[in-house]
Amino acid sequence: MRGSDTGRSDGDGGARSGPAAELGTQLGERATLVQFSSAFCAPCRATRRVLDEVAAMVPGVTHVEIDAEARLDLVRRLGVERTPTVLVLDADGRVVRRAAGQPRKADVIAALGAAL
Repeated sequence: MRGSDTGRSDGDGGARSGPAAELGTQLGERATLVQFSSAFCAPCRATRRVLDEVAAMVPGVTHVEIDAEARLDLVRRLGVERTPTVLVLDADGRVVRRAAGQPRKADVIAALGAAL
């Protein structure tokens, strides 16, 4: 994804810890697309559509959207500085990619390759 890390984020937790444990929802069997959004963010709405489409196309992938304003504790811990920010979690809940800004569908699919 544009603006994404190129490597694994080892500091974001191991199996079902870190952000995965705090999401309060079931993770995808193979990967989870976590989107941090805010209410008046137009790119967030477009990002939601892209991530929903990708999650529907790829078996075992789930899209989770988090209201950044309601989860400031998590936003601060994960260093989310703007919305939309997307984290790609692997099956164990580890962050393998992250990007800020509106992603293209092809970039999201490519980023999933790191998690699958």
